[in-house]
Amino acid sequence: MSGRADEKVEVREGFVEVTGGKVWYRMAGAGRPGIPLLVLHGGPGAPHDYLESLAVLADERPVVFYDQLGCGNSERPEDVSLWNVERFVEELGQVRAALGLKQVHILGQSWGTMLATDYMLSGPEEPEGVISLIFSAPALSTARWARDTRELVAALPEDSRGAIEQSEATGDFAAESYQAAMLSFYRKHLCRLDPWPDSMQRTFEKMGTLVYETMWGPSEFTITGSLRGYDRVDRLKEITVPVLFTCGRHDEATPAATEYYHRHLPGSEMVVIEEAAHMHHLEKPEEYFKAVRAFLRRAETGS
Repeated sequence: MSGRADEKVEVREGFVEVTGGKVWYRMAGAGRPGIPLLVLHGGPGAPHDYLESLAVLADERPVVFYDQLGCGNSERPEDVSLWNVERFVEELGQVRAALGLKQVHILGQSWGTMLATDYMLSGPEEPEGVISLIFSAPALSTARWARDTRELVAALPEDSRGAIEQSEATGDFAAESYQAAMLSFYRKHLCRLDPWPDSMQRTFEKMGTLVYETMWGPSEFTITGSLRGYDRVDRLKEITVPVLFTCGRHDEATPAATEYYHRHLPGSEMVVIEEAAHMHHLEKPEEYFKAVRAFLRRAETGS
């Protein structure tokens, strides 16, 4: 930490008009001179709350959070035609422009890594002013994600596996047995803290369920939405800015998958956080923030 413990961090928040409605944002460390860090939450539809601990980085730079349209503190239109990657990419650009983020680091978590990737690949050239990318718990190939999570599901107790198979056969994902099996999976591969932090609980309470189910599905491992064909692995080499991949040892974004993406992006870096899962920024914050701070410093200095 470079700031004093008693030093007050300036916070600014409000709304930005985007295609389809208004999205809420918060900028911690608004007066800091460092290059801002823009945070893209997961889901789709899982609002920023579970990532709010990243505000610790506001001792050096502004840290900008926003709830993507359809979840959290943002407006929640019911028009399902809005829930597509292209509109979320457009929204990212609109938020960045409205907040004057001419130079920026972008940190995506889970679905946020898809969003960041497609933003970087959205034009004939990379967007100007993006200094670096951090891909935390990356999901850059749904086919790879599905294969990996099926292997993790296969390691669950027999009753959990049976409940998942039954609900997937009948389409009854509200069944108590499916919900219990889903929670069993999440406690192993989403977040291994017990109890889960308040910030995670708030994310679930403010979840944009319509967005999540439209684009992903009823759970992390039952993928029925529009993202089921998503894969950008072959295009990762087109990204030229510095990139850091992070994952937890027990992550549903498995170390093997993260290594696979890392290999396809020349010059990228990778860190595996031990004894942690998808929420490794919450489970092992000291290790995570040490890696992130060091990477941001290298990205800015070229050393």
